[in-house]
Amino acid sequence: MPEIPRIDRDFATRVDWNLLRLFVHIVRAGGIGAAARRLNRQQPSISAALKKLEDHVGTQLVRRTASGVEVTAAGRALLVLCEDMFEAARLAPHQIAQAVKQVHGLVRIQMISSIISPDFDEAIASIHRRHPGIQIELRVSPWREVLDSLERGEAELGVGYDGGVRSGLTYEPLFEERQQLYCARLHPLYGRRITRLGELRDEGFVLTGNDELDVITRLRQRYGLGSIVNGHAEDVHEALRLIRLGIGIGFIPTLAAAEAVANGQLWPLLPQEAEPAYNLYMLARTEPSRDTPTQLFLDEIVRRLRARPVA
Repeated sequence: MPEIPRIDRDFATRVDWNLLRLFVHIVRAGGIGAAARRLNRQQPSISAALKKLEDHVGTQLVRRTASGVEVTAAGRALLVLCEDMFEAARLAPHQIAQAVKQVHGLVRIQMISSIISPDFDEAIASIHRRHPGIQIELRVSPWREVLDSLERGEAELGVGYDGGVRSGLTYEPLFEERQQLYCARLHPLYGRRITRLGELRDEGFVLTGNDELDVITRLRQRYGLGSIVNGHAEDVHEALRLIRLGIGIGFIPTLAAAEAVANGQLWPLLPQEAEPAYNLYMLARTEPSRDTPTQLFLDEIVRRLRARPVA
């Protein structure tokens, strides 16, 4: 018969809350020894603390295995509660500051150029209306630098692309962006649709260097595009300027180019179904000690993104 834990009605008043924190460290580290090394404590003291918590709970929370520990059903249930409690404790000072209308400070957001997102813009406007003492600083950089700055702790929040997944970051989908290959009004290709990209090998291109996303780089390389470079700009808006002036053809996000297309300055060369598409994300460090303004902005944008209707 499976062990049935006893119900201790005085559990909340008797339990040492530090034991709950230690239990979370053990699970996250994957073992008692790993938790001891991470916390710079002796392994026997960690084992004793776990045993004390299990005595309080009245059942086994983890089983030792050759590779570390395996969390029991009771352990998984307690882990969810612990994480909720610690998240609530982490948010407490931010919510208190918000309640007494004493939020001041700076929110720094590292982002790629040409972000066109109503959710992002409305979150900034909403934070300013509710907390005029918060300053918003937007830093524009190539997408890899956005990720690197977050990992180095030089920024807490970011907006950008990632071709992979970095374990130290969280990813909240912001919107799907599409790119199109454009030429100017006086270009010989204006008015044509190109279904075979290999036909463009001998065309002069405008490239965006470090600002070019992996998905575009791979597409160009697959078809041998961009070997002839007529122009170069690290910013999407400046690349669009060069394409519009007839310097060469190039890939630009469709939202950034929409106005120039509408007034006939640019022509989309690819069929719509051939446009490269990818997700842009609201990025944050996984385990930071955020200041209140930054946490409030992150809460605001995540709330808006998760409230969107499912397509």
